[in-house]
Amino acid sequence: MTADSATTAALTRSAFTRSGMTLREAATLFARHPNSRVLTATTATAAATRLLLGKWSRRDAVAAGAILAAEPFVEWMVHVHVLHRRPREKKDGSVADSLLASSHRAHHSDPRDPGLVFIPRPALAPSIAALAVANLAGARALRPALTGFATAIASMTAYEWTHFLIHSAYRPQSKLYKTIRRTHQLHHFRNENYWFGIITPVSDKALNTYPRKEDVAVSSTAKALAG
Repeated sequence: MTADSATTAALTRSAFTRSGMTLREAATLFARHPNSRVLTATTATAAATRLLLGKWSRRDAVAAGAILAAEPFVEWMVHVHVLHRRPREKKDGSVADSLLASSHRAHHSDPRDPGLVFIPRPALAPSIAALAVANLAGARALRPALTGFATAIASMTAYEWTHFLIHSAYRPQSKLYKTIRRTHQLHHFRNENYWFGIITPVSDKALNTYPRKEDVAVSSTAKALAG
């Protein structure tokens, strides 16, 4: 049994899809997943370290603001150009594919599998490291870099939580959550070429991938992404 299979066994489909799920029950299930534990611990450590360092400046506000402003568009770019990237046949006849893309195709084929709604575990640590390097290179100073990194990891945690909640049996209460749940379901069950945002529809609206449901034909490949 692989690590992801073991996680899926612990986070059972029956619990994930049980009718009447409360928000507290969803949070308890989410907390069982290794991604949740890694991301929350990393966010808390980065935030605590930054608080201990003190000496806040305008650069901290700029770092956090830039991350929050960019997040919807980074999310959109990754979804479109990484997760939906098709395998490429190389000159030698072999096929080049990525873990993220292959995992996402599996997620589209079975959207209610709780083991497939998270970032693949082998990709999590490199993703966190990439965020750390990017923030340090962008800020060029430890304190604002830590502020940016903590904001970025918190955003990644929010992404994992929101995506988990959308696919679970929990029914939305807030207007925003009702909207993002509905549009993500349209992405999965109507047409995979639209509605790429998870946390917010801002990027879809800005980048013209937020049509009315009635204006988009039902896709025959929404559950079987072209491979």
